Amino acid sequence: MNKKEYFEEEQGGHGPKKSSITREEAWELLRKYNREPFHLQHALTVEGVMRWYAKELGYGQEEEFWGITGLLHDIDFERYPEEHCKKAPELLRAAGVGEDMIYAVCSHGYGICSDKEPRLEMEKVLFATDELTGLIWSCALMRPSKSTMDMEVKSLKKKFKDKRFAAGCSRDVISQGAERLNYELDELFDKTIQAMRSCEASVAEAMEKLQS
Repeated sequence: MNKKEYFEEEQGGHGPKKSSITREEAWELLRKYNREPFHLQHALTVEGVMRWYAKELGYGQEEEFWGITGLLHDIDFERYPEEHCKKAPELLRAAGVGEDMIYAVCSHGYGICSDKEPRLEMEKVLFATDELTGLIWSCALMRPSKSTMDMEVKSLKKKFKDKRFAAGCSRDVISQGAERLNYELDELFDKTIQAMRSCEASVAEAMEKLQS
């Protein structure tokens, strides 16, 4: 049994998940509650990473669902930081977002600000990569290229071990995320770097349009 079959069996063999709102609607909803470029860039990055993982892990039919979940995962953080993952269900339900996506959004904060445990493979990917994308981008900004395109796993591992670097990116959550996916840390690092490379240009383009 491969990883995809394992997780499909774990989640009861349900069919492909579909988003109840369009990507355009999700973007408008995100911007309704988020104005800071940092938060918007992070949301776009996690969206791109989730889309890459959906295709990489054999969930191509669910790419839109994975991506929109990534886009909206921090919808309440900028305006309601003290109610992170608690305010999100209210905001999302009011916009017609389905309960499966709401659960997935809240599960990324499991153990910190949410009691919703990541169960599906998509939820586990979001949990594992949310903090990691922040660490990878912080590492990228330290490079002459300011890019993930020439980043190597060994460079990321050095920064991961340095708890003072990007201290807000929880190493414990990243490690737990790898364990939930049955990945070694090196595998999670490598895949997520690849995922960020896949969307770096499109994220930069989207941010330029916002600031023009």
